[in-house]
Amino acid sequence: MQTTMEKPIAKQQLLPDADIAYTVLSDLKRVTREYATAATESVCPQIRQLFTQLLDATLTMQGNLFNAMNQAQMYNVSSPALKQEIDKQIKQYQQTQQKTNQFVQSTRGQ
Repeated sequence: MQTTMEKPIAKQQLLPDADIAYTVLSDLKRVTREYATAATESVCPQIRQLFTQLLDATLTMQGNLFNAMNQAQMYNVSSPALKQEIDKQIKQYQQTQQKTNQFVQSTRGQ
């Protein structure tokens, strides 16, 4: 029973929407890494497929939340990368992939 001296308690939000959304986004990123690791390390094809499906669903959720945050100006998008820097990274990754393939082929041949 409310007396005349008591005031109703106003519902107060502890964190701004942007902070809550960023926290959820960060958690989705973490879960994405964990699902990717689990899928990579799974020996059983059915379990690998399950983790891959969970990964895809989480990536979709993460992308949708990011887009909503970006539209609401809750997320600062990084500046665009220079094309030559991207090309340099691609070349390095291709060289690493080639060396890895060569290593795998040489160890299989032994």
